[in-house]
Amino acid sequence: MTAKRFAATVSYDGTEFVGSQKQANGRTVQGDLEIATGALFGERLRVDLAGRTDSGVHAIGQVAAFTVETRHDARTVRRALNAHLAEDVAVRDVREVPLDFDPRRWARRRWYRYTVWNGEARQPLLRRTAWFAQGNLDLPAMQRAAETLTGTHDFRACSGPLEPGRTSVRTVFKAGWHSESCVLLFDIEADAFLPQMVRRIVGALAEVGRGALKVEEFERRLHDARPGTLGPTAQPQGLCLQRVWYDEGYLV
Repeated sequence: MTAKRFAATVSYDGTEFVGSQKQANGRTVQGDLEIATGALFGERLRVDLAGRTDSGVHAIGQVAAFTVETRHDARTVRRALNAHLAEDVAVRDVREVPLDFDPRRWARRRWYRYTVWNGEARQPLLRRTAWFAQGNLDLPAMQRAAETLTGTHDFRACSGPLEPGRTSVRTVFKAGWHSESCVLLFDIEADAFLPQMVRRIVGALAEVGRGALKVEEFERRLHDARPGTLGPTAQPQGLCLQRVWYDEGYLV
């Protein structure tokens, strides 16, 4: 048998995970996928992910990849993996990809969506997937502030702790809000994201919506690029990784 590398689009409800990346202190998406691939192929495989998501953060379009010697085709692998996975994580699609495919380094664009419930009372059915933000929010002001995010900037102001030597410069292609009744949706697409970047941006945009932070001050803090000056950090359950794009290797 020859080695094959498979890439998979993975969806998960992040509520019961301590994060996507494998760690010693709890259940992770990467850990569950490695257990499932081990059960299927009879050996422990390393599963690589396109990006990290924090505890409580969800995904519709996370991308995972692994290499194994097998006669199975991609369709069979998808069905078999889902048989070994818990109900809060599922493999939506599997494709065979080049052996050197790296889901993180080959990614060219990522899309996150943050959901805010802005009704007068809590919505229990959305408690796992939306942040309940009380009070009137000025959506046009939040949109004006969001538009200042586009372009290539140093996003240190809205980043959590960074590894030494890691750049905080990112390119945001799109950023904006739209509403569906009391549900406010923030979509942002970028080449890559920093730790807590989207949640800190949303927290600061909510401050703009409440009138506690002016649009001009939001923009000034962003471009000053002083660590931790944009926030607070919005709750994790409202955030979802929607899609990862590739120029080659894994086109969906």
